Amino acid sequence: MKICIINGSPKANNSTSELLIGYLMPFIKENEIITYRISKRDFSEIQFSQIQNSEALIFAFPLYIDSIDSHLLRFLLELEKRGFENKNISVYCIINNGFYEGRQNQTAADIMKNWCEAVGLTYGQTLGVGAGEMLPFLKDIPLGHGPNKNIGIAFQKLSRNILSLSQGKDLFVSPNWPRFLWKIQSSLDFWYPQAKKNGLKRKELKDRINY
Repeated sequence: MKICIINGSPKANNSTSELLIGYLMPFIKENEIITYRISKRDFSEIQFSQIQNSEALIFAFPLYIDSIDSHLLRFLLELEKRGFENKNISVYCIINNGFYEGRQNQTAADIMKNWCEAVGLTYGQTLGVGAGEMLPFLKDIPLGHGPNKNIGIAFQKLSRNILSLSQGKDLFVSPNWPRFLWKIQSSLDFWYPQAKKNGLKRKELKDRINY
């Protein structure tokens, strides 16, 4: 089976989307797989043709303000403009977000479902993963174990539907990790360092905006 995977992250390297694609690959590795990254990249006619003639089309991308990033939107609009002569394509999505709850990805999943309807393709399923910024810290833990237990189970379900080109109910999961610990860890390991990098103090992060 011809499978095309689109990495929709704006990051050039080491994105959570790339990590999640890596989680999926062992489940589907026996197939003909092409992976493209759309960040800062122009596609050739041959590459568009490969995408348009795949049997399974998988989009992996991060959530942006409960939606999809503008460069991924432009890419989807370009595909819609070009059209799909082959309508026998099933589309699957792997969406991650920085919130703890995986269900935060629901709106983006609905957008992709609407896009599939607009271009005449079959919407297969979305796997929405929460606590995205935490996942790189768990990459050495095998899927299906510890904090990655639920994520591993979800990838098993998603991969079965991909391999059979079947549809399934959207899956929304979070790591098997207490929410309060995630909140502390994400602040210490990600948000506070990011604030410092951008010249902000911790107190400024807690200030409320007055209108």
